[in-house]
Amino acid sequence: MRIDKFLKVSRLIKRRTLANEVCDQGRVKINGKVVKPGAEVEVGDVVEIQFGNNNTEIEVVSVNEHVSKAESKEMYILKR
Repeated sequence: MRIDKFLKVSRLIKRRTLANEVCDQGRVKINGKVVKPGAEVEVGDVVEIQFGNNNTEIEVVSVNEHVSKAESKEMYILKR
């Protein structure tokens, strides 16, 4: 799954267009590497997102196309 879609489906970022912008600005890393919106994310990847002064680091547990709001938090484990 594309990283921009994963961020939207997992509800880490509210809209996919915003996820695209964040990726284009170089504020998203997968396994320590800055990525573009089309980069693929897989189970086991560590994703780091920079929101202003905050860094959020997660580990991808599942990649699903469609999930409910309650299930979206089960797609990742918050590391930091």
